[in-house]
Amino acid sequence: MAVHAHPDDESSKGAATMARYVAEGAEVMVVTCTGGEAGDVLNPAMDRPEVHEHMDEIRREEMATAAKILGVQHRWLGFVDSGLPEGDPLPPLPEGCFARVPLDEPTEALVRVMREFRPHVVVTYDENGGYPHPDHIRTHEVSMAAFDAAADPDRFPDAGEPWQALKVYYVHGFSRARITAFHEALLEAGQESPWAEWLERWDPDKPDIMERVTTQVPCSECFEQRDDALRAHATQIDPTSRWFAVPLETQRELWPTEEYELARSLVDSTVPEDDLFAGVREKVNP
Repeated sequence: MAVHAHPDDESSKGAATMARYVAEGAEVMVVTCTGGEAGDVLNPAMDRPEVHEHMDEIRREEMATAAKILGVQHRWLGFVDSGLPEGDPLPPLPEGCFARVPLDEPTEALVRVMREFRPHVVVTYDENGGYPHPDHIRTHEVSMAAFDAAADPDRFPDAGEPWQALKVYYVHGFSRARITAFHEALLEAGQESPWAEWLERWDPDKPDIMERVTTQVPCSECFEQRDDALRAHATQIDPTSRWFAVPLETQRELWPTEEYELARSLVDSTVPEDDLFAGVREKVNP
């Protein structure tokens, strides 16, 4: 089970891993905590009045298409997008949004889905949300609370039979090492790199997330599905953007994995790993 904040997060974070496990016969569910209602239209081709007027409906359609491409099951948790506050000082978040509702409300909602789906592995964001969007940080808080509460018969007794998931991972996106590898490959091929400005702005004192990574899952055979799922979120993803600048064959050669950090485990597994189910397979199918 992969728990995400907004529609499109599932396609930009760990999508190829999910597609790989689906192809291998695993059941995979994406839980999206909010509807993404507050998202801007980031694709110029979709920046039209009729799109803005029907954003809720369109984002739901995009999510359904992406889920079909990846082969995953999908659930909406049903909370309202908090938006990304801007300004100095930052304005307060809207009343009733996901990041402001009492923690027990979304925790119970996620526990209900966990007890029904019964995942062995849960994937979510780290304590910083991957990046400091209030909904991403709240997704981390809810996921970790639900991991514990789902197994506790005294917590939310009306939300189904208790279920103990066995591992929690934080999904990690682009690291500096990965971006640098792609940047240098494009330059060596005589092409312009869209990553130059990003690397120039990178704080040299900021640790690379690779320092936290415990698990790299080979999934390069599913990169095309990942990209197709990402493009399905047409309001959010410009198909001409830098996300698609590096040819898939180059990506497969230079960086054929997606990265995770093992945060909690109730099974024996030795890091570094190359499989989110390491230790789980042995416990479930001894």
